[in-house]
Amino acid sequence: MYAAFPKDLKEAVSKVFNLILNDTYNKGIDGESPDRLEYLLGNSIIQIPYRIYYNDNSNSFINELNSREKMILHCIFSRSNDGFIRQKHLKSLLSMQYEDWAIPYIVKICDEYIVEILEMTYLILQEQDTERIKEFCYRNSVSFCKSYSRMISYWNEFYRNEHKNFKHYVGRKLFRECFGYSREMENKS
Repeated sequence: MYAAFPKDLKEAVSKVFNLILNDTYNKGIDGESPDRLEYLLGNSIIQIPYRIYYNDNSNSFINELNSREKMILHCIFSRSNDGFIRQKHLKSLLSMQYEDWAIPYIVKICDEYIVEILEMTYLILQEQDTERIKEFCYRNSVSFCKSYSRMISYWNEFYRNEHKNFKHYVGRKLFRECFGYSREMENKS
């Protein structure tokens, strides 16, 4: 989990990670998937687990954490295999003054299949200054453009009948208005 955050957060990540019980959804699997998502953050690469399988026991200790540690916790659980847990922690993360290292977690969750997460994220971010997110997406244009394509695939598979006009689909609005997607990014990648 340490590679999923900047090196200077190692102590805080260790504290949070030690509070997360080794209780996983399926006792026979590791707490993290072996697949990693790589993002450029500053001059470093971070590697976020695609999914985690830890039960969310954060209610038992969250009040013991400072704001940075809470942010780390919300980032970790934004990768949960449970969509309700992902949404809960993303909402908490978006309500904070999140730091730049939390941005990859915000962007990544928005290429997934749960439209309620896209709607919630769009409602929150449309009221915020998202220039830092746009800069992150631009610097990570290859992975970001894959995320945009993935979001479109999920719209096509699950939401096309309900949201017939893609131009009005919340995922498209989120990626374009809040994350800064443009066709020029495809050419950059």
